[in-house]
Amino acid sequence: MMEHIGLEQVLPTEIEARSFEIITEELGSTLLVPGTEPIVKRCIHTSADFDYAHSLIFSDRVVERVLEALRQGAVIVTDTEMGRAGINKKRLAKYGGEVLCFMADEDVALAAERNGTTRAAASMDKAAALDKKVIFAVGNAPTALVRIYELIREGALKPEAVIAVPVGFVNVVRAKELILELKETPSIVAKGRKGGSNIAACICNALLYMLEERGQQDG
Repeated sequence: MMEHIGLEQVLPTEIEARSFEIITEELGSTLLVPGTEPIVKRCIHTSADFDYAHSLIFSDRVVERVLEALRQGAVIVTDTEMGRAGINKKRLAKYGGEVLCFMADEDVALAAERNGTTRAAASMDKAAALDKKVIFAVGNAPTALVRIYELIREGALKPEAVIAVPVGFVNVVRAKELILELKETPSIVAKGRKGGSNIAACICNALLYMLEERGQQDG
């Protein structure tokens, strides 16, 4: 029946694999940074936007450094509950990690009101106080990135990596540029206005899948 109405016949269990085949075909000879291909392709798969093949900026050895941090039980801090919900917590827990989001915490709301900041910025202050290895995955709030930048410059924070992919118009581009200026901080940045909590989550998931695949190969 499906062939009669012009639809490709693909089994439900094969849809994702077929999607990645199409992405690979359409990327063609597009040059991607070696070792980042699974991340770029998953961002395209999530968004159907091939701009990510050009807009994702990876700092030197960031993938290896993030994989090692995850292997050692690093926590992921997000700026939205949507981002937190999208990350594969079961895979992360295998390595002793968890996903945290402080945006709804009462003490964060009080701190934001007291200091005249956004909750996103205040939640980054709370994350900076964690006695753990931390990977930040920011997909919504540029003010979170600005606060991360300030804390790093002040010497109050040394994250394992910053995934900087907020979407929007107000201060988004500049906030991402600030993270790129932190040459000693591992980062994955989506230049420009595009991004989102779904992109932040899919980058984290791509890294978790890569870590699991490497574990299987080593085994």
